Formats: sequence, C-alpha cells, structure tokens
Amino acid sequence: MNASSSPATDYHVRRLVKPDGRALWLYGRDPIEAPQVAPAPEPSGGPPPNPHLRWHPLRGEWVIYAGHRQNRTFLPPAEYDPLAPTTDAAAPTELPAGRYDVAVFDNRFPTLYPGASDPPAAILGARPARGACEVVVYSQDPSGSFAALPLSHLALIVRVWAERTRALSALDYVAYVMPFENRGVEVGVSLPHPHGQIYAYPFVPPIPARELAMQEAHLARTGRGLLADILERESRERTRLVYEGDDAVAFVPEFARYAYELWVAPRRATPSFSELTGPERLDLARALKTVLLKLDGLWSVPMPYVLVAHQAPSDGAAHPEAHLHFEIYPVLRMKGRIKYLAGSELGAGAFTADTLPEEKAAELRDVEVRLA
Repeated sequence: MNASSSPATDYHVRRLVKPDGRALWLYGRDPIEAPQVAPAPEPSGGPPPNPHLRWHPLRGEWVIYAGHRQNRTFLPPAEYDPLAPTTDAAAPTELPAGRYDVAVFDNRFPTLYPGASDPPAAILGARPARGACEVVVYSQDPSGSFAALPLSHLALIVRVWAERTRALSALDYVAYVMPFENRGVEVGVSLPHPHGQIYAYPFVPPIPARELAMQEAHLARTGRGLLADILERESRERTRLVYEGDDAVAFVPEFARYAYELWVAPRRATPSFSELTGPERLDLARALKTVLLKLDGLWSVPMPYVLVAHQAPSDGAAHPEAHLHFEIYPVLRMKGRIKYLAGSELGAGAFTADTLPEEKAAELRDVEVRLA
C-alpha cells in the first residue's frame, strides 16, 4: 500500500508485506521514503507458530503456551541488529532503509497468533491462542531510548498505539489490546534496540480485568471514575506528583508496590488510545518523557523498567469505568544489587514495599531534566 496521509492528521503511514507474509507498517512525521519491498531475516518464514491456552482452575485464568519462542533471537552480536534498517541485502533485518520514524511489524516469534488452531487435549480445557503480537520499533537509532526522542516523535508513537489499538480491536478474536515496553536485560529484553510491543489477547488478562472490575464497582457506588478521583486527590495533595500538565498527570501512587513506581494518565477519563485528542497525545508524551528521564537521572544510568498501558476491553461496548493509563515498574539497582520479586510477591501476590511513595516522589521531583 502506498504512503497515505490526511489533512486531519499529522503523520504518514505505509503498509508493506514481508516475503514471509508478515505485515510491516512504517510511520513518519514527514512523507515516507522506503522501498516497496520489506525485508525479513528468513524470507521463507518456516512453519507457522501454533500457540495454545490452557485453563488454570485454581487461579481462574488462562496460561499461554508458546514453545516456539525458545528459538527467538536473543542478544545477537553487536554487529547484527535485527531492528535496524537493512544495509546489506545479503543479511536482511526486519526493517528497510529509507526515511521514516516508527516501524511496526508482526512478531516473528509471537506468543499469540491469528492462525492458531487444534490445541492439544487438556484435562481442564484448552483453546487456540488466537491473537496478535506486534513489535514497535521506536526509531532507527539503535543507541537511543524512548525518553531520548523529541516530543513530536513521542507523540507520533502515542498515535501509533492508537492506530494499532483501533485496528487490532476490530478483529473478532481479540478481547484486549495492551502496548508495553520491557527495557533492560534485567527484565529479559533480548534485543537492545529501543522498542516496545503490542499484545492483542483473546481474553482480558487478569490484572487489567481486576482493575476494570474495581473501577466499575467504584463508578456504580459513587457515580465517579475511580482513577479520576485518584488524579484529583493527587493533584490536591501534591506530595506524590511528579508531572502535572494541562492534559496529563504523572505520580507515584499512594498504593505503589515498587519503589519509584509511576502512573501516567490523561486528566480526562479516556477509555482507550483511540479517543485521545492531539493535545492529550502530546501531553502524555511530555509526561512519559519527563518521568522516564527522571528515572534515568536518579543514578545517571539507564533504569530498567516495565511500562504497560491499560485501557478498555476491545468488545465494542461502552466502558465508562475505564480510564487509560500507563503503569511503570522500575527494576532497581540499589546498593549494588537488583531487587527481584520473591516468594511473597510471586507465590502469594502480597507485595512488600521497602520504600514510601511520598519519599520516592520527592526524589524524582528533585531530578532536573531537559525536554529537548
């Protein structure tokens, strides 16, 4: 498909198809210059993946089985970056050369797959793990980071999340779309090139499902949105605020489970990325850039983290209880060690916080950053 744009939008997009059949979307703030053919590390593609789900009766949730991911690319040599533009046709990467800002492509080693079928027999039930997994390459620069990008570039990424949420939500086998980023080898990142992912699940995962249930109960009880009430309180008390803009707020939640845990949300109770306005996208970009730079600035080294976006389910229904927001969980390098989740957290789901949210928010506020 040719590059397209609209006077009502501030971006350009081109869709290509890789030799192995996977889709690739290129996004740019300027007209896109790239070849019509998309590269692939293995043009033949190999056999399609076939993940499946099995029901966990005691936890009341689905477990995904995707054994083919054992073969995924893991910390390749520095001279080969599969997320960089291809410079040698004999050694193709996932991306073409050319002028564009952001790339999204179907994951070569997906946890969820549209064509999954014929799950093995399971005592308590199994079903195909139909869904989608996409890789979001933030920029062509392999040495940068999400937070190092200009605000206009970050606003484009928020726009990309919205566009992919809209497209994936339209699939009849998708129940929930979740953009996220794992940063750092400490959280298992296998490719250092700055990137995130989007998972389109065939069910609403347990954590967002629980959050949505609590928001729905609060709305029924009070007539108000739960996160809207939290944002109002944080703005009033100010002891845990880290960023406050016209359209977005960032704070260390009063109930933080991780040291320096951060939540970022639009002020308006927007159910999903698709409903964001241009000013809201820009202010969310500014808020995310600010807090991620502050995390890096704490010890002047890149902070490993997990960043997830929680939004409304993809069932086509109205969800007045849902309030789009980001949750950022840092993985700390403290006193020469990394704090890991252990028995109580993983085995019981009971978190022990070694720090107070108010103290960590104050430390983050004191970190000076420049939003170039």
